[in-house]
Amino acid sequence: MKREIIKIDEEKCNGCGLCIPNCPEGALQVIDGKVRLISDLFCDGLGACIGFCPQGAINIEKREAGVYDERKVMENIVRQGANVIKQHLEHLNDHNQTKYLNEARDYLKEKNITVSFEEKTQEVNLMHESGFSGCPGSRMMDFSKESGDSAGENARVESQLRQWPIQLHLISPTAPYYEGKDVLLAADCTAYALGNFHQDYLKGRSIAIACPKLDEGQEYYVEKIKSWFEDAKINTLTILMMQVPCCMGLLNIANEALQASSRKVPIKYIVVSLKGEILEEKWA
Repeated sequence: MKREIIKIDEEKCNGCGLCIPNCPEGALQVIDGKVRLISDLFCDGLGACIGFCPQGAINIEKREAGVYDERKVMENIVRQGANVIKQHLEHLNDHNQTKYLNEARDYLKEKNITVSFEEKTQEVNLMHESGFSGCPGSRMMDFSKESGDSAGENARVESQLRQWPIQLHLISPTAPYYEGKDVLLAADCTAYALGNFHQDYLKGRSIAIACPKLDEGQEYYVEKIKSWFEDAKINTLTILMMQVPCCMGLLNIANEALQASSRKVPIKYIVVSLKGEILEEKWA
């Protein structure tokens, strides 16, 4: 089956192993001086290890991979003790992996193992005391169900951000806040150029950000956008980019994904000047 799974860049990896303790599923080992994914069966593709790699050698890709096996993972995890079991359960819960979480609970029940953890249905605290053990920057959160129509007493302009993460390398294209939604793919600089970015462009949309000039691994961007089209079945895609030539790469990536997709989605692109003026806006 084709699914999301981690990919390790061997040229960047220095074998430090800092990612390994942050993969309680046991999918990673240092072999011949490099961290290796030892089996597709143990990798859930959620990327808890990514933020702990100081070399930036770990990314998520979508490829043909063996089906993740929660029961085999639990066999590894229970040997590591109650704290690791708890960490794994919280990891699944934080990423809304209800199916895997139920399978893990069933396994523990069969083995007469009792481990309690705080099950959160909604959480916006990024600090480690919240119980999240992975990289805070890649933790998936959906703010859209919160009541936030009125600004707080001390807020002058209300944020319209209703999700986390937002960087295209970190997002899961099948996260619930993308399903059937209007999506904004914004070049990093646009939010700084546009004074009313939140109200005029972010409000009512799910978002991802990217820089077509500086970001590495942009081949993964094509796969993620294609997954928006085919798996999340997004409604529309708006590309917000600066007038500088390199920004056109973002539209090119989206068009490449659309050409490879079996499902066609309307794409609008908006070009922003360095002074925050809208130079062009049209459907591609």
